[in-house]
Amino acid sequence: MEPVWSLSRHPLTRVAYGLDGLSQWLTRHAGRRLTILVDAAVADGEAEARVRERAAWADRDTERIVLSGPGDLASVTRLAADLVDREFVVAIGGGSLLDQAKLAVLLGSDPAVGDRLTVRQRSGLVLLSADSAPRVPLVAVPTTVGTGSELSGAVCLSTPEGKRLVLGNGLQPEVAVYDAVATRTLPGDLLAEGVLEVLFRLAGMYAGDHRELPTEDAFAETLLRRLVRLGDEVAAARADGTAPGDALRLEIAKLSGLSHQPWLNLGRDPCACKGWYLANELSTALGVRKMTAAAALLPPLWRRITRPDPRWGSAPRLARLWRAVSAARTVPGPVDDPAAGIDALLDDWGIRRSLDAPPERVAEVARATVRAWGQGLPTLGALTLADVHEVMAEAVGAPALATR
Repeated sequence: MEPVWSLSRHPLTRVAYGLDGLSQWLTRHAGRRLTILVDAAVADGEAEARVRERAAWADRDTERIVLSGPGDLASVTRLAADLVDREFVVAIGGGSLLDQAKLAVLLGSDPAVGDRLTVRQRSGLVLLSADSAPRVPLVAVPTTVGTGSELSGAVCLSTPEGKRLVLGNGLQPEVAVYDAVATRTLPGDLLAEGVLEVLFRLAGMYAGDHRELPTEDAFAETLLRRLVRLGDEVAAARADGTAPGDALRLEIAKLSGLSHQPWLNLGRDPCACKGWYLANELSTALGVRKMTAAAALLPPLWRRITRPDPRWGSAPRLARLWRAVSAARTVPGPVDDPAAGIDALLDDWGIRRSLDAPPERVAEVARATVRAWGQGLPTLGALTLADVHEVMAEAVGAPALATR
């Protein structure tokens, strides 16, 4: 039987462009008290003030909870207990804050989620029941771009065994609100990394799957062309010493969310983006941002696809994707060599990708990666420890030790 995208009764997230949409949404709910869950990095900022204004307009009282840090199962469990009787929640923050809010709301609604999260297993992937649904309406207001957490049914959760990917349609917020006000405090380097994160996700799914899907491929190519044009605009603004404007940030935020839409990947292998698993483990182990690890991994990973090594992805599809990307860029670069091309793009966008780790540490991270995502699991498929270790060693610039 062919896989279907979703059998969940939980509806897809609705989208509002501008916080005025929050006012309209609030008037359709009978609850009187709105709980604001806000990242400490943006607490008391303009986005929170605007949310309070909209709540007051809708004659709703507000209370707030301020969170800091990425959170883990213990902290999310405590948050779930705090949120279980709330009437509705508005989460304001980056991907980490939104992930915590999504999981806490669902955990407080369905105790079976907690049971699933605490099952001992080596796999880095945790699948929740399609029947798990939140009882507390959640509105997500992202203050960063790239993760698209506000529209996805996925969260990243820190555990003693490493960062885990939790998937469930019940994790999707009821509403996502995009407003340029929310991203005004986002530094230019993190905005550029956010653009790269969307490119990393789209390109990984497109090139990582060998199947030709004309409609879905056309969607992905269109988004990628638009995305790299916006990335070049961010780079130009940074070079001029000017802040990227509201309209530019809002366009990038839209693409970030669109990259999670189900129609974009219908029929694709859900595990096609092999680089995500490597970047996840490398960033966690070395204590760097995920896009720093992803940027370091992209050139060696794409070199293996173009060799070709079909276990990493499709060489013809990557070549086609890169031609489309190159044609859309405002800065000329290599067209016929995707690995050289992405290397030049990273330089043009000022993406930091210098990693430092001794060879023994790289070998240790490679073993942990294969244990969590490989060895018979579909996520890494036929890739071996030697394959993963070789790519990671090249990304870090360390010699590849013998692994077993």
